[in-house]
Amino acid sequence: MKLFNNRISRRGFSLIELVIVVVILGIIGAVAIPRMSRGAEGAAESALVSNLATLRGSIELYAAEHGGTFPTAANFSDDMLLFSNAAGGTNATRTGAFIYGPYLRSMPALPVGARQGSRGVADSDASGIGWIYIDASGAITANTTGAEVNGAGVAWNTF
Repeated sequence: MKLFNNRISRRGFSLIELVIVVVILGIIGAVAIPRMSRGAEGAAESALVSNLATLRGSIELYAAEHGGTFPTAANFSDDMLLFSNAAGGTNATRTGAFIYGPYLRSMPALPVGARQGSRGVADSDASGIGWIYIDASGAITANTTGAEVNGAGVAWNTF
């Protein structure tokens, strides 16, 4: 006589196992989604810091090669993107007199705030102006209002 095994072979998952998996996925989602949404803001902040470092370094290099004179606000883009001579004149091509620069390949776009994407540079706010530049001191900041802040509440224009 043959004895039958009373064990039932299991196929699939029980309802309790599925509920546990769904709860675990819910917890992971509750932790991960807020962090991912802050990732875009963190990337914009990193881009702002990087762009400001590039602009400030270019301004300092220009001043070092031009006897301590900073580029002018009115001609900032030309001063940064073209070749220049010792007097600060600009030319599209390098010649014997125009030996300095260019200091940037292109003007970086403002990555944050209401003027996001703007590449213009001026000493005051206007349409298309992404950067506020003070030629007397060589200081450059983001063209944002004090109300435009990062996640920590720091105004973008104070970076």
